[in-house]
Amino acid sequence: ADWKKQATMMKSILVATAIAGCSAFAPAQTGKATTALNAFESELGVQPPLGFFDPLGLLDEAGQKRFDRLRYVGIKHGRIA
Repeated sequence: ADWKKQATMMKSILVATAIAGCSAFAPAQTGKATTALNAFESELGVQPPLGFFDPLGLLDEAGQKRFDRLRYVGIKHGRIA
């Protein structure tokens, strides 16, 4: 009886581990870009599937002038991917 309880527990742990492992490979849910980022969607260098890529959020509240300045500085210092 004790070994049946242990076997059931091990099967439960195995199933839980398999489910957790499978969920790691599920596609991530992505949201729509905010309105501020949509302003830069037509700029040079914006490519699918990412669109406008700003991982540090430097342009969250920025306007066209700030975008142009950061683009200029990035080109000047060779920070082009």
